[in-house]
Amino acid sequence: MPQWLNTWNAKMAKWLWWVVLIGVVASLPVVYARVQTESSADQVAVVMNYRDLLQVSNSQADPRKFAHEQTELLKNAGVNGMVVFESTLEELSWAGEINVYNALQAALLEDRVSPPEDNGTYVVFNRPEHEQTLRPIIEWAFRHHGADVTSWTVKGHSGLRIGMGYDDALLRPMQPNPIAIKELRDAGFLVFPRLSDRFEPFDPAEVDKWLQSFEDLGIDRVLFDGEAVTGYGKGIKYKGVQKFADLLKKHHIGVGIFENLKVPQKGMAKLSNLLGYDAIRAHSVGAAEMTAIKKPVLEDRLVLAVKDRNIRLLYLNATPVRDATKGQVTNPLGNIVKALQGEEVEDEDEGTSSVGVIQQLRDFGFEIGSPKAFDVHHAPAEKILRALAMLGAIVLVALAVGLFIPSLLLPVLVAGAIGGAGLYVLNSTIMVQALALFAAIAAPTASVVLLVKRIRVLRETAGDQTIPGMRRLGGAILLFVRTTILSLAAIPLVVAMLNHISYSLVLQQFRGVSTLHLIPLALVAVYVFLYGPGNTVLGNVKKILAMPLTVLWIVAVAVIGAVGYYYLSRTGNSGQVSGIELLFRSAMENTFGVRPRIKEFMFGHPLFLVGIFLALRYRWGVVLLVAGTIAQLSMVDTFAHIHTPFLLSLIRVLLGLGIGFLVGLAAIGVWQVIEKLWIRWAKPASAD
Repeated sequence: MPQWLNTWNAKMAKWLWWVVLIGVVASLPVVYARVQTESSADQVAVVMNYRDLLQVSNSQADPRKFAHEQTELLKNAGVNGMVVFESTLEELSWAGEINVYNALQAALLEDRVSPPEDNGTYVVFNRPEHEQTLRPIIEWAFRHHGADVTSWTVKGHSGLRIGMGYDDALLRPMQPNPIAIKELRDAGFLVFPRLSDRFEPFDPAEVDKWLQSFEDLGIDRVLFDGEAVTGYGKGIKYKGVQKFADLLKKHHIGVGIFENLKVPQKGMAKLSNLLGYDAIRAHSVGAAEMTAIKKPVLEDRLVLAVKDRNIRLLYLNATPVRDATKGQVTNPLGNIVKALQGEEVEDEDEGTSSVGVIQQLRDFGFEIGSPKAFDVHHAPAEKILRALAMLGAIVLVALAVGLFIPSLLLPVLVAGAIGGAGLYVLNSTIMVQALALFAAIAAPTASVVLLVKRIRVLRETAGDQTIPGMRRLGGAILLFVRTTILSLAAIPLVVAMLNHISYSLVLQQFRGVSTLHLIPLALVAVYVFLYGPGNTVLGNVKKILAMPLTVLWIVAVAVIGAVGYYYLSRTGNSGQVSGIELLFRSAMENTFGVRPRIKEFMFGHPLFLVGIFLALRYRWGVVLLVAGTIAQLSMVDTFAHIHTPFLLSLIRVLLGLGIGFLVGLAAIGVWQVIEKLWIRWAKPASAD
């Protein structure tokens, strides 16, 4: 590259960093608006699966009495809501409302022989006062499912004959039980009906009746059961979701979105958008999990869901279990009550004392109540501010590219500006997400590369003279702070570009978490090993390729590969964590209230600070900076989890920085002691 172009690029780069600063400053009001949004809804519902409660009760000698007792215990423990599914004949039988018989059993009741061609299902109403409510619900549902429904009486009890096989009929959904809903509302519980998309075709008129009954009872939010939202049917294009959204808006009802589903419920993103994002996030503890989970683990899981991931509905399941060891049917309801309200334990062998989930949530500023959707705040002139943030991100990416290939600085900048204009006009979500990822990669990469360049300049300036220890320590601290600030520059840019409620609800996500964890490390390694002084990049490549392959190299590559695989397996929400680390995380959470990332304060930051200190004296010290880059990119990644409150992420990063800095200082002190001992004893001994 001509020298004049190199000089011109260097001068332009200095001015472009001011553009990045303008983008960062413009992002701050948008960041503040997000903080306001996240603090606008602090009420949390703790709800129980009412169907599970009925099923557990059905395993007891007096189901109705047991259900009433457990309902009171759960309410006193902090459960303030119940989730009521679409009714089934089986559930109504658990509730004691009906008895259900197959054709053979019905024939026996009538003292006759069942004809082989009769495979119908027979229903008897147990409570005459409820029949006028339940009969039309059952008749409409099964006729909608394609079955003939006729009246039937046996021994003075009125009922129905359904032209459908017994096993099939038990599973077919119906309107949520209005009798149970009213009883629960009268008992002081919030009720969250859980609807499905199992009625084909979707009947807006019938669903309108359901929603009207919900509204009359003060119900303002529904959940969904199954793989799709109500009305989805064969797809969005059939307008069922649009019709359902219109009905929900008519009756002032919002929705709940379950996190961590294997496959997101179809139509949820569209429905939430149509509702103006009148939606909350829900966390479910499955029935199978609940039978095995320990009380402290359950407490931590529920508290962290609310505090760390903006969950506003905690959904608890339970199921009766045939315990062969105890020789009885057990259930987890007692464990749920203890986890919620806490317990005092005098004998340490029986566990540890705790204040319970409810009190912990209150300590963190949350209230148990009716959860509301976030009140979305916007910064003044937010569209212009976000445009400036995009410009800052584009320039940041161009500057990072220019550090490796200076001749590409201007082309990347021009191409980015044209693409950014397209982003602003077309409002392309995918392109904005791509720019956010590029900015998140560029900041830690550029900051560490500039650090390496600065260290090399300082070493060249010092020449053969050794920089004194205290001066190296002071320089290391200043360089550590400068590099960290530059890495953090990506955070407000990313937050501003992705500032939309759909990200907080995880209907959309920051894309490329694994890429963010890998690319900066690779680029820094490339710069350290290939952009060294005294040779060209191509010359350094040839030099490395010409090196003899030894067993040590093979072992080193294998170790690096294993560490890299483990590192990447830990990224994202699906990363695997050992049991020991879970205990350590819990201890950190209990100590600080917010858990800093272990890879930052125990590994990345200390190694980075030590690496800077050593690199100012030893050339090989820059190798430590490659591994230490993990902490720099991890800080940016923390804010890429947009469903985590911004202030909590900020505290987490600052804690990691503070603790990691102190650990790094301690490591430097240990190194200095070892180095002096080596100079005093080892070198004279080798000379002899």
